[in-house]
Amino acid sequence: MELHDIWFILIAVLWTGYFFLEGFDFGIGVLTKLLARDRRERRVLINTIGPVWDGNEVWLLSAGGATFAAFPEWYATLFSGFYLPLLLILVCLIVRGVAFEYRVKRDEERWQRNWEHAIFWCSLLPAFLWGVAFGNIVHGVQIDAHKEYVGSVLDLLNPYALLGGLVTLSLFTFHGAVFASLKTLGDIRERARRTATVLGLITAVLAVGFLGWTQLDKGDTSSLVAMIVAVLALVAGLVMNRLGREGWSFAFSGVTIVAAVAMLFLTLFPNVMPSSLNDSWSLTVSNASSSAYTLKIMTWCAGIATPVVMLYQGWTYWVFRKRIGTQHIADAH
Repeated sequence: MELHDIWFILIAVLWTGYFFLEGFDFGIGVLTKLLARDRRERRVLINTIGPVWDGNEVWLLSAGGATFAAFPEWYATLFSGFYLPLLLILVCLIVRGVAFEYRVKRDEERWQRNWEHAIFWCSLLPAFLWGVAFGNIVHGVQIDAHKEYVGSVLDLLNPYALLGGLVTLSLFTFHGAVFASLKTLGDIRERARRTATVLGLITAVLAVGFLGWTQLDKGDTSSLVAMIVAVLALVAGLVMNRLGREGWSFAFSGVTIVAAVAMLFLTLFPNVMPSSLNDSWSLTVSNASSSAYTLKIMTWCAGIATPVVMLYQGWTYWVFRKRIGTQHIADAH
């Protein structure tokens, strides 16, 4: 196995970790409008991810940085062709982070309500747009012989990619509802479980359609196995949620995300960005990668830094592992 193959796998792992972790806090952001009945309950939901949401975004920074260093041609074509949707995602992530911090800085009703709107929309839009982006990457876009994207923004809004966006939005919101039931107490916990059941059923219908389409279009045996694992894990997550086993339900919803992302990368390899105009113009792990020396240095750096980051983040989740409820929210909030 060549170093560029290893780095393709590592980038897939980084994106998988990002979607697993950021997925549930996107879901929590959406649920601040769908699940919470008042400002105190919204505060409970926000507090479930308060200590970890910014750490989850480290995985996005790592995935983007690794792509830039290991596959510069991929990075250049992706960010030039997908400039507007990726810029919208970036703006949403910035506004969302500001909203978490600024919401409680003033007591005025209008001030807090506006920041709550920002949390909702800036969670919903990235959850949808990431699915659209990866749907286009896997399905193929208009790349010419010079490795440049020659399509338009409207070309990215094709049925396959839009379905992918609906899948990520529903799956992340389901993941967030299961996380909410795992981390909260009282009535909001019970409502989170009921909401997770509805969201899980919607996700199952959408996911089977999207993953089945992917398998028929570009799949092989390995991607079929990943698809089966994703579907079975989603069903198991729904069953565990119904039985009140929130920990197991969250684990299975996480496995669903991992298996679904793995399927997308399995169907993509050895391409990193297929061309819909001509297969020979596609970006691959070999023609889009950096030099072997660059990849070798990166491998040593990643081997040292990655375990440290993962240990620290795991410790953070352990410290903030207990449930919270409305009784833990001060009246001033």
